[in-house]
Amino acid sequence: MRRLLPFLLVLPLAGSGPALPPAAPDANLAKIKLPAGFRISYFAQNVGGARSLALGPDGTVYVGTRGDKVYALPDRNKDGRADELVTIASGLNEPNGVAVRGGALYVGEISRILRYDNIATTLRQKPKPKVVYDQLPTKEHHGWKYISFGPDGKLYVPVGAPCNVCLPEEPIFATINRMNPDGTGLETVAYGVRNTVGFDWSPVDKALWFTDNGRDMLGDDKPACELNRAAAAGLHFGFPYIHQGDLPDPQFGKGKEASTYTPPAQKLGAHVAPLGMKFYTGQMFPAQYRNQVFIPEHGSWNRSSKSGYRITLVTVDASGKKATGYQTFASGWLEGQRSWGRPVALLVMPDGALLVSDDQNDCVYRISYGK
Repeated sequence: MRRLLPFLLVLPLAGSGPALPPAAPDANLAKIKLPAGFRISYFAQNVGGARSLALGPDGTVYVGTRGDKVYALPDRNKDGRADELVTIASGLNEPNGVAVRGGALYVGEISRILRYDNIATTLRQKPKPKVVYDQLPTKEHHGWKYISFGPDGKLYVPVGAPCNVCLPEEPIFATINRMNPDGTGLETVAYGVRNTVGFDWSPVDKALWFTDNGRDMLGDDKPACELNRAAAAGLHFGFPYIHQGDLPDPQFGKGKEASTYTPPAQKLGAHVAPLGMKFYTGQMFPAQYRNQVFIPEHGSWNRSSKSGYRITLVTVDASGKKATGYQTFASGWLEGQRSWGRPVALLVMPDGALLVSDDQNDCVYRISYGK
């Protein structure tokens, strides 16, 4: 049973959502291991099923979930702690994906993309969204969306494979796609992507990088999950034929050559479930972390010895094109074979702090350095 934390009563502003209590000492946070000089605190607690994160121009953090709600977390005094929890919408179909552009909040459900205009001024009014696109598949298996706007101004939307491993019946499955902000011009930019729930663009050359969750039922130690780099549009990353760049699928890989497909930039741990990765573009962390890839590993669900449940760091060379290392950055959410938290997505804040969502501990953490 989760321990209830004591808190002081804080009255909300008129017309606002419930105020969040001041951060209380938390024994779990003390379990998190970070490199010297880093610290972790709560940006917000009691954020049920917190998943994808997006930042508004006024500093409000928007949170998607795999339930039915979308939240806003304003931090008006910029103290690194959300002032309140505002429920923007409810009754949605796994609104995992959130992105902000032009003052509007975009939300990715299973089969459609919604847009909430002027969100900063309407978020407390249960705003009615506009439907941007509603022709995505309705299958729920790997159907939840991670969405983000790319450097080209287009909205990127993946469609996961509707299975553990299969030849999808429709070509849009196991792909990453993009569309114009108004929902027109849908096109596929990456193929053979089993299930990506996190991607970002290199600050060096603007190439798309994305995590991909490897297939199940081939044993504890294969295949590796992947961090991929899409140097151009139209590349095929192997699924369902070749896994981890060099492992033919026992059912679908016969007669397939691994060299035909784009291998991962970095093999990750097997079954670690890498999700909402980000390049670190802030100034708070030491220089060696800038332009490097942070990956929340949500954690395995059926491995005999659990793996993941941490944040890893993939180092990238100065060209921005080659991964050079893979190591643990933050750990402690897994104690033996029991987890008390599962990192999901990241957000680099204007002050350089790194926010981390957790859909098991129902919170958003803030990782800072030297403060």
